[in-house]
Amino acid sequence: MDTKDKTTKDPISRRDFLKIVGISAATTTATLAAGCSGGSATRGSSAQGEVPTDAMTYRVNPKSGERVSLLGYGCMRWPTLPAPGGDGNVIDQDAVNSLIDYALAHGVNYFDTSPVYVQGWSEKSTGMALKRHPRDKYLIATKLSNFSNFTRENSIAMYRQSFKDLQVDYIDYYLLHSIGNGGIKTFRARYIDNGMIDYLLEERAAGRIRNLGFSFHGTQAVFDEVLAMHEKVHWDFVQIQLNYLDWRHASGNNVPAEYLYGELEKRDIPAIIMEPLLGGRLSKVPDHVAARLKERSPESSVASWAFRFAGSPEKVLTVLSGMTYMEHLQDNLRTYSPLVPLSDDERQFLFDTADLMMQYPTIPCNDCKYCMPCPYGIDIPAILLHYNKCVNEGNVPRDGEDPAYRKARRAFLVGYDRSVPRLRQASHCIGCEQCNPHCPQSIDIPKQLHRIDAFVEKLKQETL
Repeated sequence: MDTKDKTTKDPISRRDFLKIVGISAATTTATLAAGCSGGSATRGSSAQGEVPTDAMTYRVNPKSGERVSLLGYGCMRWPTLPAPGGDGNVIDQDAVNSLIDYALAHGVNYFDTSPVYVQGWSEKSTGMALKRHPRDKYLIATKLSNFSNFTRENSIAMYRQSFKDLQVDYIDYYLLHSIGNGGIKTFRARYIDNGMIDYLLEERAAGRIRNLGFSFHGTQAVFDEVLAMHEKVHWDFVQIQLNYLDWRHASGNNVPAEYLYGELEKRDIPAIIMEPLLGGRLSKVPDHVAARLKERSPESSVASWAFRFAGSPEKVLTVLSGMTYMEHLQDNLRTYSPLVPLSDDERQFLFDTADLMMQYPTIPCNDCKYCMPCPYGIDIPAILLHYNKCVNEGNVPRDGEDPAYRKARRAFLVGYDRSVPRLRQASHCIGCEQCNPHCPQSIDIPKQLHRIDAFVEKLKQETL
């Protein structure tokens, strides 16, 4: 990749629950760590070494000329408190302040949030942390997340509240949030029929929005139709899901990233990347895949391969990562300070790795929690993530004749009870399918829950 011109180094309602997106990422990660045991210690290991303060790779926004850090901070998974604070905030503000201070000191200047992240507190906490720094030192991205109330009044109120919570008088990057969910009819209801596109174009003309774009999960037909609006809207950027597995192996209704990126490249529209790790699945790969990656580059973390892949294409403006812990932030900083773009040989190595991973039956859950709440109290993401963890660690026995049957059976069942309270396990799913329309990965959730429940029962009864 030629970087000379582009790169510089320097039971509650669904409506209420949408505010909870992202709250339990830290808790879930810690809980699942106590689930299946026996996984390789190298799977999630980070590369060691100094974290440079002056070597971040930047990309240039072709419209504004501003330099954007290749590593962007996703604010969907801020660390949370054991119990809400006195004002109701569930976020650990001191931890957020420390993470943001460290990120800024090491060259990160792009921060992505939404009104619905972390019980609705992400914008406020992000704003409080960033307000302590000069406004010209950071770029803020947030979204019109009008998922359940499409009215013009509600949409404008949500837009204006973002300014108050973020404590800013302009927003650098503003997105129509997750436009593919619900199909083109829903897109039109959220943004066209209520006049919000025209309203946001006026806001951009007034300078209160510096860049206008959209984030996408859905079918190719929706993507193509909305992208065709470029002649009228002049999209400044588009946020897409891109990683070395989704490049050619996108699951469900999702579109291969190779197509999404290619269409943006044709139109010279910068791409912002989400899900570079597929909700963590590309940092928690099966043991044999982790060994393959470590053999190729012993000093690199498993996650760094995915971040190098996501950051290498020229039209990528920034790559978002929801970094709950300092060690994740530091590992990603090492990868992008500076980025060493993938060679053609390394890209092929990752494509071969993706083909290898497709042979193993993990469920494409990214722990986004859009499927929640379940009206029957089922903890859908925790169930699917526990199953994936056990698949990756080889703790899903094929049958009773498996030599590791006893060990794997115990690991799966004990880990299941530790990760998911029994009243929230898959056995309580009645197949109402309320969750399915909200899944960005198009998982048939009841089908997967019933399959896992049947597997659990066979393990309990020892009839596998």
